Amino acid sequence: MTGATSLRMPFLKMHGLGNDFVVLDARSAALELTSARRRAIADRRLGVGCDQLIVLESPTDRGADVFMRIYNPDGGEAGACGNATRCVASMLMDERETDQVTVQTISGLLESQKTGRGTNGLPVISVDMGPALLDWRDIPVREACDTNHMPVGLGLLQDPVGTNMGNPHATFFVDDLAAIPLAELGPKLERDPFFPERANIGVAQRVGEGRLRLRVWERGAGLTLACGSGACAAVVAASRRGLVDRKAEVLLEQGSLAIEWLRDGHVLMTGGVAVAFKGELDDSLLA
Repeated sequence: MTGATSLRMPFLKMHGLGNDFVVLDARSAALELTSARRRAIADRRLGVGCDQLIVLESPTDRGADVFMRIYNPDGGEAGACGNATRCVASMLMDERETDQVTVQTISGLLESQKTGRGTNGLPVISVDMGPALLDWRDIPVREACDTNHMPVGLGLLQDPVGTNMGNPHATFFVDDLAAIPLAELGPKLERDPFFPERANIGVAQRVGEGRLRLRVWERGAGLTLACGSGACAAVVAASRRGLVDRKAEVLLEQGSLAIEWLRDGHVLMTGGVAVAFKGELDDSLLA
């Protein structure tokens, strides 16, 4: 992909376990992407459609290979996206013929490594998502509290664990994930006044030794097929609750992620990525 100075833009459509992204390259030339244009691209009926719009820029940190900017379908900017990081890292690895790259985001540097290929032949990428932040001020929430048992909830969802993985997460544990109307409860909890910057709402169920099933209502995006930072937050939360050790498999609708909460506080996420198609945004979409 190359940058474009006109409104006509090439793009790449990628996904990690169905968590899908439109990737634009602004490393060579800046792109004029207003909030309205971001929403138009992300629209699944009138645009390309995606869970997040990813814009690649030249890094500002010498230790990084690229700066990845992340936009939600509502046009707002997000701090982190684990599945997008794996997708971008895989693209750069192919471009540079290397097995290791560092992706810069507004939340910090994310080191990524290719660990092989899955049974489907797709590349498997491992990303160090950085440290899990657990203090109430870091998540953030409205008032001082024990983030292992936060005083917020709605209906069947109560007593969540708070974690910041570059963006705020509240993880609720339930006995029957299928019984939770997340499409109804998620948007209300996302905007609960307890979360001054809103929050990603995860619902997890322990389904075996070292295994969690997870669904996430993502801040600014809604229900997605997979959420990498949400999977990291779920394993950290489950480990704090004694439900799993520091390493677990997180089952999502289109596959699974391997998550490990290291002793130094960093969280490793490993999973596959795929390219869906390439295309070009027409001028009319961005007018």
